[in-house]
Amino acid sequence: MKLKKGGNNSGSGTNNKNKQKWDENFSSSNDFVHYHTSTTEGDPFWISYFRTLISSDILHKDVLPYLQKQLTLKELKSIIPIQEMILSRDSDEIIQNIMSGYMAIQIHPHDDNCLLVNIANSKFRDVGMPTMEASAIGPQVGFIEELDTNINLIRKRLPISELIVKEMSVGKLSKTRAAVLYVKGIADQENINTVIQRIKDIQYDHIQDSSYISSMIEDNSNSLFPQSIATERVDRVATGLSEGKIIIAADGSPNLIILPITFMEAFIAMEDYSYSWIISNFFRILRFFAVWISSFVTPMYVAIMTYHYELIPERLLEPLVGSRATVPFPPFLEALFLELMIEMVKEAGIRLPLKIGQSLGVVGGIVIGQAVVEAGLTSNVLLIFVGLGTLASYTSPLYKFSNTIRFIKFPVIFLAAWLGLIGVYLYFIFTMIHLLRLTSLGRPYISFYPIRKTSVQDLWVRLPFSMQKYNPKNLRPEKKKKFTGTKKNPEPVNDFYE
Repeated sequence: MKLKKGGNNSGSGTNNKNKQKWDENFSSSNDFVHYHTSTTEGDPFWISYFRTLISSDILHKDVLPYLQKQLTLKELKSIIPIQEMILSRDSDEIIQNIMSGYMAIQIHPHDDNCLLVNIANSKFRDVGMPTMEASAIGPQVGFIEELDTNINLIRKRLPISELIVKEMSVGKLSKTRAAVLYVKGIADQENINTVIQRIKDIQYDHIQDSSYISSMIEDNSNSLFPQSIATERVDRVATGLSEGKIIIAADGSPNLIILPITFMEAFIAMEDYSYSWIISNFFRILRFFAVWISSFVTPMYVAIMTYHYELIPERLLEPLVGSRATVPFPPFLEALFLELMIEMVKEAGIRLPLKIGQSLGVVGGIVIGQAVVEAGLTSNVLLIFVGLGTLASYTSPLYKFSNTIRFIKFPVIFLAAWLGLIGVYLYFIFTMIHLLRLTSLGRPYISFYPIRKTSVQDLWVRLPFSMQKYNPKNLRPEKKKKFTGTKKNPEPVNDFYE
């Protein structure tokens, strides 16, 4: 459904006494078309549209053939084989819809009434695999930049009448279509109202992506930790909806926003549900510890090599001292130089074309790293630690959370160089206090406090499906239970006792 209301800067001059003709607002644009469909002066019809926004195939096949008779606009609306049509005389409404890909049909060029027909060009890339959240097993369907297609993918996963879609327009200039999705009867009404109200309160000219919306409605916009999940996976969105989460989708963005979330959800990959629960728990715990390794392995090296040599085991002390014998820099500058070099290699690999970026990653990771060690600018032990931390930072299934971990290590390195292990410990305490105070849509962000029974079912660890009986309590879902048991099937014949 297209939004029918809403003004536009180009339509601000239409509010004079006689309502300046809406087509005059577009006349200075070369891609605006306004012409008579007949060679006879008194015959209908006059049509107006932006040729860059409409589909010429639909125009010539489904609209123009029906403009050959003496018909009223109501009669014309009943015979044109297009679903989305609007009869209107409101200049603001006409302007808004023409800018969205509609064409306007008038019987005479100076009529106030016109028929708006949706012939927008809706060519987008085909639905494909998720690029940022790839998985080895499980569904391989990702969202695209077209809002209606994304909603279609969700409805195919959840073909229920309780799936509600609330559409609105965001951005004074961009008029970006946004949609809030939830499952009625499961999602908490307070969460729904909060999300809708925060989106309506956005006062910004141009909304380019759903990330703009998530940044503007987060509880704490100054926090390093994302308080929402930006995902391109259809299965993650469908799972969130079935648990009572709220989804935000924006036209032009392949990433949908999931609210509210908890800290531990950054370590949950959708392919975990394709494995045995024991194997899934192993990988989930591995990701959790990998994040702490990535954040603190380099700062710990700096702190120990600067202040706490006594903590190094005797057999490890000699190779450590030997590897640093030719390094002219203190551990702080050595670690900072190597970490910054790795980050620059990663950034360059992302920005360059795909094939060149892959080659640069190999050259930067192996050739440059080896050359730096041989030149004596850094120790080979630190190179191992930095490589380990870099690998560990990408174990999180969420790319935004990985970027947070990439950044966190730098202030910890400074504190480690200044205060040693005390600085590392102080930063850890500060981070934990921040996480305890942080909220997502007003709900506690950290999943360790308050302790809830549902956190043990499928958050810290993943129990078998038969033991995941309740929806997460932190979401305050209206529907508490999601598993009520299975029917008892007859036991199979046991060949060992025949």
